[in-house]
Amino acid sequence: MDLTNSKIIDLPKILDKRGNLSIIEQYKNIPFKIARTYWIYDVPGGEKRGGHAYRENEEFIVALSGSFDVVLDDGKNRKTFSLNRSYYGLYVPKGLWREMNNFSTNSLALVLASRPYDADDYIYDYQSFLKYNEE
Repeated sequence: MDLTNSKIIDLPKILDKRGNLSIIEQYKNIPFKIARTYWIYDVPGGEKRGGHAYRENEEFIVALSGSFDVVLDDGKNRKTFSLNRSYYGLYVPKGLWREMNNFSTNSLALVLASRPYDADDYIYDYQSFLKYNEE
């Protein structure tokens, strides 16, 4: 897998004087069925999240509050995406190494996943990831 399929996806915005609304619908705004949802919060200053790849799982990551960076790596190239608005998110295809860093105070990352949790889907060692991508 390479970085070309990863992308920022703009979400619909409904603007209203009472407050704005954005929507995420499976297969409509994101290219997969949502099987799992989780969020990352209260990340201490300087800490990183991620540091792994998935064999099959795809993700869509949104900064609901605050900001953070997502660094994607296909084994040959790296690209950093800065997320800081709740009306767009990052589509992360399977097979890419990902790391999240530079979390602002009180940031909240929403992650929608295409598969239920499966420990066997994770690749935690970067050298193993490189070998997996060569296959």
